[in-house]
Amino acid sequence: MYDLLVVGAGPYGLSIAAHAAAAGLRVRVFGRPMAFWRDHMPRGMLLTSPPWASDLSDPQGRWRLDVFRAFRGLTGGDAEPVPLEVFTGYGLWFARNAVPGTDERTVTRVAPRTGGFEAVTEDGETYTARTVALAVGLLPFAELPAALRGLPPALVSHSSRHARLDRFRDRDVTVLGGGQGALETAALLAEQGTRVRLLVRADRLRWERPWRRPPWSPGRRGRWYAERPGLYRRLPERARSRIAARALGPAGSWWVRERVEHRVEVLYGREVAGAREVPGGLRLETAVRRGGSAVLETGHVIAATGFRPALGRLRPLSPELRALLATGTGGAPEVGPEFESSYPGLFLAGPVTALCFGPAARFLHGVPFTADTLVRGVRRRLRTGPAGWPLPPAHDDGSPEALPR
Repeated sequence: MYDLLVVGAGPYGLSIAAHAAAAGLRVRVFGRPMAFWRDHMPRGMLLTSPPWASDLSDPQGRWRLDVFRAFRGLTGGDAEPVPLEVFTGYGLWFARNAVPGTDERTVTRVAPRTGGFEAVTEDGETYTARTVALAVGLLPFAELPAALRGLPPALVSHSSRHARLDRFRDRDVTVLGGGQGALETAALLAEQGTRVRLLVRADRLRWERPWRRPPWSPGRRGRWYAERPGLYRRLPERARSRIAARALGPAGSWWVRERVEHRVEVLYGREVAGAREVPGGLRLETAVRRGGSAVLETGHVIAATGFRPALGRLRPLSPELRALLATGTGGAPEVGPEFESSYPGLFLAGPVTALCFGPAARFLHGVPFTADTLVRGVRRRLRTGPAGWPLPPAHDDGSPEALPR
């Protein structure tokens, strides 16, 4: 039986595993390292997070992004965005050096059992552990507008589904959204010769200013939320929900602005009210913010419409386990001060915890706090154990397994 199973091998999962291994825990990590970044982000993308806020986390701080760049002889300073290919390479390097191996199989089911949990892999093998950390990232929470749900994937897709955009070369594509994902997707499409337009609900686009170190998030409030996740969690749920809805709203990075303005058609104040399939693509009915409606036809819609973390989308959790978890506003699961869910021994990490710990949990900036705090919670849980846990199982030689101090 493992002390900790980590489900997910992205920045959060790998960092949790690094901290757990350094603490002497018997840990196993499931998932293809950096899969979201390798398989679901378009080639040519640049990270929104600045370099100094893009580190994965190990307790000694040995395996930082700047160390990787120096090791590989890569150029680029704090004022330049990090290319996707550099970041994925860094994540794989971190996994090889800071994590005691990863099992690339997908976990399809996590369920409670006497003494902890069992996890079943895609090929039917079962593993047991006293605690589980679920770090599944953003992909399960991709959100499509209601008017587009149920349409064929050949005509409608979420922006997180495209590692390559060249299939849209010389085609007509409409991108929904006014945030970084929408703006950069539109820029990349335009640069490869796609006829592309943006549909934006707002009356204008918002652009972030060039970074200043050390704060990375815009505005005083944004900095406060990002730098004090432990205090943020102590705010009343009502206040947290309001802040989560407003903080770090849709905006584009300063370095993508010149790639969009005067190069991509932008239709402001538009929202898709209906859509139907027509020969060659889709006919979109759009509601105009200032009154009226408009119709346009397009070959494909890419919805860069964000992510909505909700308990029902945590598919690895068995139905009986999901039913035991407390949720907050919007259906996201609640977690305690050390990222433990309402079910003892089950920990959650990453964007699904943003309601409790603030907007930083949606970004790489939240990785160090999460990894350190969560593993501290795991160690506490291993020492105490929830009510009903039996004594630790014995080794094959009959001697009891020791719990970590």
